[in-house]
Amino acid sequence: MNDYDLLVVGSANADLVIGVERRPGAGETVLGSDLAVHPGGKGANQAVAAARLGARTALLARVGDDGHGRLLLDSQRAAGVDTVGVLVGGAPTGVALITVDPSGDNSIVVSPGANGRLAPADVRAAASLFHASRVVSAQLEIPLETVVEVVRNLAPGSRFVLNPSPPRPLPSEVLAACDPLIVNEHEARVILGEARGGEEPEDWARLLLAKGPRSVVVTLGGEGALVASSDGVSRVASVKVRAVDTTGAGDAFTAALAWRLGAGASLAEAAAYAARVGAATVTKEGAQASFPTAQEVAAL
Repeated sequence: MNDYDLLVVGSANADLVIGVERRPGAGETVLGSDLAVHPGGKGANQAVAAARLGARTALLARVGDDGHGRLLLDSQRAAGVDTVGVLVGGAPTGVALITVDPSGDNSIVVSPGANGRLAPADVRAAASLFHASRVVSAQLEIPLETVVEVVRNLAPGSRFVLNPSPPRPLPSEVLAACDPLIVNEHEARVILGEARGGEEPEDWARLLLAKGPRSVVVTLGGEGALVASSDGVSRVASVKVRAVDTTGAGDAFTAALAWRLGAGASLAEAAAYAARVGAATVTKEGAQASFPTAQEVAAL
């Protein structure tokens, strides 16, 4: 029996959030709301989202020895995440500067801080966590060489899930391990580059699959998601909700999908559940504060 349903390897940031009537253009200044500080970062978000749903979750990350780092550790522990893999020091805690407009759409700029110091050696030192985990999830707010090391340290029989955000070209070694590779439209376009041959998500999914992943999921916001594997390509629907803030929705989707896959669900079943989790997330403000419990998802 695995000790953890999910091991998340990734970033932990303090989210500095300002509401704006509209996002500024180049050289423009706009007034916004009072500053709100929340625990965030794609890795920390995924860990909290999974734990809220009931998954036994651990986080491998690095934070600074500062107030933001303590905020992040407190939020992980409050959600039930095992923080034995969270390293402290080396640089200030990472920070994400987030603006949110009245429609709930957001723009984000990230200062990696300690996330950029999560090194391949840290992955090797955490071998016991990898061997104790059914599924391992990662993102790209940590160094790419660290993600490569994650792939090389996967335990036999474990499953690797990657959300390549922020997107960049991926080595074939990483692509071949993805089961699935989870992308939104923007991430798909960046990874495919000039190879993007059509305007439909089905086209992107097939082209991405041809690059080597064992499976691919394309998230479609309020329209749900699309799943692709050797069994074919199909869409899964979401539920219609009024979006308040989309911050963290992709992280909640990825965490839910990874957990359900580890529990034995098919890719389509896991994606359908994850779409409901994402929908529940956007109905509340913030990232981690908006992540639903399994009961809240069932009631949606």
